[in-house]
This record gives sequence, C-alpha cells and structure tokens, in this order.
Amino acid sequence: MRPTTTAGLVLSLALASTTAPAAARPAPEPAAAAAESHSERILFNGGDETFNGITYHSFRIPSLIRTTNDTLIAFVEGRAAHNGDFGNINLLYKRSTDNGATWSGLREVIGAGQGTWGNPTAVVDRSNNRVWLFVNHQPEGADPVDSWDDRQVWVSSSADDGLTWSAPVDVSATLKPRTLAGGGSWNWDAVGPGVGVQTTVRDPGRLVVPAQHRTIYSDDHGATWRVQPLRTTSGAAMEQTGEATVLELADGSLYRNDRATSSVWETGRRRYVARGTVESGFTPFAPADCLLDPENEASTLRYNTDAPARIVFVNSASTGTRTKMRVRVSEDEGRTWGYSRPFADAPLPGESATYREGGYSSTAKTADHHVAALVEVNENTASSATSHRSIAFRKVNLPWIKGGVAEPGCDGGI
Repeated sequence: MRPTTTAGLVLSLALASTTAPAAARPAPEPAAAAAESHSERILFNGGDETFNGITYHSFRIPSLIRTTNDTLIAFVEGRAAHNGDFGNINLLYKRSTDNGATWSGLREVIGAGQGTWGNPTAVVDRSNNRVWLFVNHQPEGADPVDSWDDRQVWVSSSADDGLTWSAPVDVSATLKPRTLAGGGSWNWDAVGPGVGVQTTVRDPGRLVVPAQHRTIYSDDHGATWRVQPLRTTSGAAMEQTGEATVLELADGSLYRNDRATSSVWETGRRRYVARGTVESGFTPFAPADCLLDPENEASTLRYNTDAPARIVFVNSASTGTRTKMRVRVSEDEGRTWGYSRPFADAPLPGESATYREGGYSSTAKTADHHVAALVEVNENTASSATSHRSIAFRKVNLPWIKGGVAEPGCDGGI
C-alpha cells in the first residue's frame, strides 16, 4: 500500500512525455587484469570562468551523472561574488561525450534572480534518458534561514541528454514537510547534494532522491513525486543526519550513508549508515567505525552487480580535516571496505603550490570502466574567506584503487 500521510502527497508535473532509446547494454568489464590508470584536472576553475557576463568567483557542491548515452554531466553551484553559501549562486554544468577527456564550456540550468540555487541532486531515468535535477532555492536576503519559506525545493529536467532544461518548478508544498518530529518548523532543508538512483530489484524503475530526513521518490517516471520521512523499522523518526547519499543493495534494500548532525557527529566523528526501504523504514543510523568523517558531505556509487559486486565510497578520511580525500571499494555490500587509496597518490597538477583538495564530492562510473569523481578544491590564498574554490575531475580504475591499501577488517557499520 502507498503511504497515506505526508508520503501520500502527490505532485503532478506538467512536462511533455518523450521517447528516447533504451539504455544500451553495459560493455563488459575488461577480461584481463588492467594496468593502473588515473587522470586528474581542474574542471571548474574559480575566478577564471565566465558565463552570461559573470566571472564566477568560486564553484562548489558537485553532482555527477552518466546518461544512457554515456554522456557525463557535471553540475555545480556557481558562486558569483564570493565562496560563501549565500548570495548570487546559480546552477551550472558541463557535458562530456568522451568519458571526461574533453568537456563543453559552462552552461546554465537555473540562474534567475540574486538568490541561491544550490544543492544539485541529479538522477537519470534509464527507461527514457530523462535527467531530473532537484535543487534548493533561497530567495535573496533569506540568510539566516528562519522560516519554512526561506528554503525551497525545486525540480527541472532534461529530455535531450542535458542540452536543454525545462523551466524549474517549485515542489516545496508537496516534497518539503512543514514540521520536524518534535513539532518545530522545518526551516532549513537540503536535497542531497549529489545523486539519486533508479532501482532495479525491488520496485524496479523507481526513482529515488535522497534528502534531509526523508526520501523523495517516483514510481511513474517523474510524472508524480512522493515523499516519505525517514523512520526506523519500529516507526521512530530519524532526524540525526543531514546531507544524504543513497544506493541500492543487491537484495533490493536501500543503503543510506549520511553526514551526521553536529551533536551526533561529536560522539563518533564517523559516517552514519542505515539500510531499509522507503515504505518499511530503515535500521537506525549507526556510526561506521572505519569511515572517519570531518563533518562533511560524501558520495557513494554502485560500480557493478555481477560477482564480485562492488560499491564505491569517497570522502575525506579524517576526523579533523577535509583535505584527506580517499576512495574505497566494498565487495560485500558495504559491510566492510576492503580496499582504499588516497587521491593524494595522484596529485593534481600544481597542487603542492596552489591547491588544497578536499571537501564535497560526487561519483559516477564511466563507460570505459573507471570511477569518475568531482572533488572540491580550495585555492590556498592568504584568507580562506576570499579564497577561490574550484572543482577537480578525477578518473581512476579498480587496479589503481586496489594498488593502495588492503583493509579487510574495515567495518562499514551495517
């Protein structure tokens, strides 16, 4: 049965239906052991890139997806005047049709007004190649966020592989609850940031978008969207985490790997994980002993489903700094993380003199069997308040990751 409370609210989006070719069968993994492979570059260069008359001071908060046509789309917040979280911030992107070897120039999804368009969270419907992009919007002057209206949820979509985008629609009335479990107003809000998933095992074809304290989902290819507040399998509300990731496990359950709220994080300084389903609830979030966390966003990725099935996790593996980015691989559905390697093993060009890499990330698997990652970079100027922020694009293959550290006892917390 469908939920009948908040989760039963339905949004009808008046978007024209489209027909696109079905996703091509994935190319098989290389049969022979491949050599280690990696590449790295600055993709969005803060202070050096201009679009529509704005030279963007900084780029932050990435979201990376691969379409059914094997196009990579890299979304970011373009921060016009400074690196802060508020002000004139627009939702920008670049496209690559050759697995990240070359990229388009800057393009814009949303840039209306002087407010903040941020927290890009994209998901691909692989039945028709429509790309959905959820974002948060703060009107100009809504800082601090102290009312429900100050932080809204909007959605746009593309039916042509990211070349053009529909006019964004405000979906807050349906997809942002009014009150928290304790009765307070649900003022601050965050979708993702990062990516959603389309399920293949349980409820096949369902689009799932992770969001603060809840799951946004569609069972009809985005014609309508529903919301289900997070709760445990016993029915208790789950509101101790914020920036959210999600992927589908082999048994069809969903895996959440989230950033803990400040008070919870202080007790463990770890990533907090849970598994379950949209309707039935999740196990209570618990700290993953192995996954150190400096109170920051992270990213997860389903790499493959054939044996050995693998998932990938990227974050700063530290309790005190965002500049120790590490990529991990699990071959037992996140119970342990058996291999890991720091991105510092493949330094960015000029990193030692100019860049301090680390922060938010987003990952996707490329058609040439690499893990692609967008990673934030802080250009190390004298003042962190005025430092330009940029976004690096990395590609590494499994042999490169496994050439790092074997950690068979790295407990994943589920």
